[in-house]
Amino acid sequence: MAHSAISQVPVAVPVNSDASQPRFVFKNNNVPLHNKSRATGLFSLHSKFESPHSKNRFVVRMSVQQASSPKVAVLPLSLEDEKEPPLHLFKNKEPYTATIVSVERLVGPKAPGETCHIVIDHGGNLPYWEGQSYGVIPPGENPKKPGNPQNVRLYSIASTRYGDAFDGKTASLCVRRAVYYDPETGKEDPSKNGVCSNFLCDSKPGDKVQLTGPSGKIMLLPEDDPNATHIMIGTGTGVAPFRGYLRRMFMEAVPTFKFNGLAWLFLGVANTDSLLYDDEFSKYLRDHPGHFRFDRALSREQKNRNGGKMYVQDKIEEYKDEIFKLLDGGAHIYFCGLKGMMPGIQDTLRRVADERGESWDEKLKMLKTNKQWHVEVY
Repeated sequence: MAHSAISQVPVAVPVNSDASQPRFVFKNNNVPLHNKSRATGLFSLHSKFESPHSKNRFVVRMSVQQASSPKVAVLPLSLEDEKEPPLHLFKNKEPYTATIVSVERLVGPKAPGETCHIVIDHGGNLPYWEGQSYGVIPPGENPKKPGNPQNVRLYSIASTRYGDAFDGKTASLCVRRAVYYDPETGKEDPSKNGVCSNFLCDSKPGDKVQLTGPSGKIMLLPEDDPNATHIMIGTGTGVAPFRGYLRRMFMEAVPTFKFNGLAWLFLGVANTDSLLYDDEFSKYLRDHPGHFRFDRALSREQKNRNGGKMYVQDKIEEYKDEIFKLLDGGAHIYFCGLKGMMPGIQDTLRRVADERGESWDEKLKMLKTNKQWHVEVY
């Protein structure tokens, strides 16, 4: 069972305020991240106004996000200076020892399985860019190589380079606990459970974790064109890099990156309780309707047009003409999640291309040549 911790609820401040002022508030509200909108309600300003000509009194409720700048100031801005992404700063044989800040359950009670949001303090010593991954070396001995440490497991980073505290010292991971059930008995077999995912989900604030990396360039967010379109397709914890993209686009006041394009997220999970960071994404939808679109594919709650389960490829087919038009216009398309998601998606894209009288093989080659095609599956 994951351990609850003091959660850090971000509060926006004017971006031109004194940089020495705190950028977030610590609030021990024990609200899971999937209900963070309820936590935001704790920070409300209440003012009463009474007209001298009327006895009517009314209350004006104004959230902090509305009362100040809509974006959060970030530090240190020197993280924007590098022209190339940091790569392999810490190797497998000499990992970096970081500290667990918090572990929070992301999903509701009716979600199959458990997914946790894990904030890790790296002290600014393991910088990364959005879309990169960390390697995690769980404690213990490698069962296949006695005397050696466990193998490295890669996890996509679910935060921007500034982390959830906006100070450049933390990184967040989105981890689903891997549990094995014996098909004959139906009972859990702890000996076959995922070593690293269970270590991370069971960790407590203050625990140490061995990190390597960062690694990866294929999922880096291209920022040369602030008006570009980014189509993001993820299943389950594959949403991790997209959370980083979207926070950078819509939450953070990054002086060197002003996003004016379109971000379109397709997220596939089992049911409503399985949605990850839904309150965060829903807020972007309210605040930036002209720049953000969000489509959910809930396989156990929604039906596709043929009456079957709704998967992300069904959503792609639903918007096929628009998606292909955007790709023809230079849009970037990203896929992140389990390997099993890609065959169905590729089949759908091929079928749509055939319907349009196009060759999918040629189109895919063009997308790769133009660096519009980004895939990270595991």
